[in-house]
Order: sequence, then structure tokens, then C-alpha cells
Amino acid sequence: MPAEPARRRQAAPPSPAQPAAPRAVTGEVEVRRSARRRRTVSAYREDGRTVVLLPARMSEAEERRWVGLMLDKLARQEKRRKPTDGVLAERAARLSAQFLGGRARPASVRWVTNQNTRWGSCTPAEGSIRLSHRLQGMPEYVVDYVLLHELAHLLVPGHGPRFWELLEAYPRTERARGYLEGVAATARLPHAADGDPAGSGAEDDADDGVEGPGGADGPGSRG
Repeated sequence: MPAEPARRRQAAPPSPAQPAAPRAVTGEVEVRRSARRRRTVSAYREDGRTVVLLPARMSEAEERRWVGLMLDKLARQEKRRKPTDGVLAERAARLSAQFLGGRARPASVRWVTNQNTRWGSCTPAEGSIRLSHRLQGMPEYVVDYVLLHELAHLLVPGHGPRFWELLEAYPRTERARGYLEGVAATARLPHAADGDPAGSGAEDDADDGVEGPGGADGPGSRG
């Protein structure tokens, strides 16, 4: 059995004197060294802290440098994966033009924090689209799928054959749905986008959405 990698914790290092992208790190940094790791360095978020994996042979100076580099890299990745409402609206326009012939024109597209049981929702009568903040940090193709799903509802409010035909144009539909199902399965909660065979059934078409783990958000919502 391989030896347990050496672990130690440190505060996030100060920003370098040279200008750099701001780090989205305020919590603890845990450094894990491993003799089996020769050259590669990696980092990820875990339970509110940042874990940085380093080769055991690195000096403390190299460790400080690499921790700083990896924190900056994580911050840049997360910034790309957490677009503002304005960027979401731009993505919606691009997706509509590319896959729906520009016919879906939402009046508003925004993140919300009160959708804990569905990934996205829309109100066709108002032209409003809302995406759950839980999508932030997920791969771009997954966010694009949920966004395109809601855009399609502006054209077809229900989940009949015409609706799913619109989504067939997006090449990563099945992959994105599989990703979301995997997230829900990991959380050990039920998941199905409304309109799927395993979905929760039809409700009021006035407010449509992609269901996340846990069921409906409330009256008038769809998964």
C-alpha cells in the first residue's frame, strides 16, 4: 500500500508585485505532497478550501511559487465559468442565432439563487429566463445546454416532440444531460428534466424549466 501523501496547510500567498488576475481565494490552502507525483502540479476546491497537489521533491520556494500560480489559474477558470448576467444574455443571443435561427429573443436572462431543485426555468409570456447559481462552475457546454433548453421554451412552451426537435441541433445535448444526471446521482437525489421518460410529469406550461435534484420549485414551475 503506498504511503499517505504528506499534507500541510497554509494561508493563501500574497499577490505578486506584478499585476495579475485577482484570486478568488479567501480560505485555507492545503498542500499535499506525494513521492509518486514527479512533475505535475494540480489544484482543486474541496469543502471550502483549495487543495494543491505537488511532487514531494519540491523546495519550499518552489511550493510557494506553484501554489500562487495554481490559485491564479483556478481563479481564471472560475471567472470564465461564472459569467455575469450580461454575459449570459450575450451567450443566449449567440445560441439562439446558432441553433434556433435567432427566433428566441429573451427579454431578460439572469442567475438566481432560489432555484435549488431545478437548473433553469423560464416564463414564455414575459420572455424571462433564470438559471440556477448551482450551474456556476460547471462546464460551459452544460450551461449552454440549460440556456438553450430555456430559449427553446420561448418558442415551444411545452415538452412535446417539437420542443425536443429544437434541441437536437445542439450536438452536446445528451452529454450535458448525462452530466447533470451524474451531479444529481452524486447528491443521491432524484433527477430528470421534465419531458424525459423519468420526469415528474406535465404541469402548468406558463413557467418551464430544466429540473435539478429534488423535484419542483413550487406551483407553476416545471422541471
